[in-house]
Amino acid sequence: MKRQAGDPGRRSGTDMTEGKTMTHSPPPDDKAKYQRVAYYPGCALEGTAHAYDASTRAVGKALGLELDEVPDWNCCGAMEVKNIDPKVQTYLSSRVLSIAANEMHAPVVMAPCNGCYHNLKKAEYDLGHDDASRETVGKISQQAGHAAYQAGQVETIHALDWLKHGVGEAELRTRVSKSLNGLKVANYYGCMYTRPRHIFPEKDCGPGSDSLYQPHFMDDLLAAAGAENVDFPLKTACCGGAHTLSDSDTSTKLVLNILRAAEAAGADVIATECPTCHAGLEMHQVRAEKVFGEKTTVKMLYFTQLLGVALGLSPRSVGVHENVSDGRAALAEKGIA
Repeated sequence: MKRQAGDPGRRSGTDMTEGKTMTHSPPPDDKAKYQRVAYYPGCALEGTAHAYDASTRAVGKALGLELDEVPDWNCCGAMEVKNIDPKVQTYLSSRVLSIAANEMHAPVVMAPCNGCYHNLKKAEYDLGHDDASRETVGKISQQAGHAAYQAGQVETIHALDWLKHGVGEAELRTRVSKSLNGLKVANYYGCMYTRPRHIFPEKDCGPGSDSLYQPHFMDDLLAAAGAENVDFPLKTACCGGAHTLSDSDTSTKLVLNILRAAEAAGADVIATECPTCHAGLEMHQVRAEKVFGEKTTVKMLYFTQLLGVALGLSPRSVGVHENVSDGRAALAEKGIA
């Protein structure tokens, strides 16, 4: 189990507004509930995606939003446990939700990682629709000595939802001190942000909601920061992350499709919002040149890194130097950093 570091700046476990929340997202002007949320970073943001964690925290602080890290959080089950016993994976995700709901009394839990976000949403759906999942979660929760999570106790959101609903484009524009003007961005959401469709009932619910088929929250936020979003047809294509170890060539070819499409669209950078996708794009870009002899030059940056720079934060403070593809030159060329 992951223990929280003794950082006085994080107020994990502190009581937040009590009460259950709606299944569907509220109107975008209902900002109060998103001003302070339970934060579930997940395993990747503690390791290879440290820059995503750092930039997420930095952007939140710059915008006056508060993150309370879920204490003693555990892995969501990722792909490994899910492939062996999906109901045990449901338990692992439900435990995170239980801590947020029953110990932190948080109405909202935010997960920046697409895998974590997906698995928490799947656990929510399974516990609301499947008796066997409820039985398994109930039994393991009892053995573990904590309250079993009940579907509907909290609302699970992505970092995109957090910034879109907690701040919004209009306010974000007023906070921008270093516009991303001139930077052409291909926004890449990956496949798990919208799939499978049925576990995301809050999407495609009219004004204020994101789309299952044409997601736009990242586009909206970066446009508000001054970026030029290019017409990028592969924004929800799979990067092959799940096959990286078992079939590297397939993963490299899938990534190449994405990189080629971004460059064909004229993008300077690909904005990401998933640590697995981000790592896959960067590592397979390198592998594509070494193994297949195909070089691409587009750079990968987390959308929170781009927003942080637009808010006047230094590229180093949002971890741009940690990226394998290192987008500092691309930003400098546009006069942004």
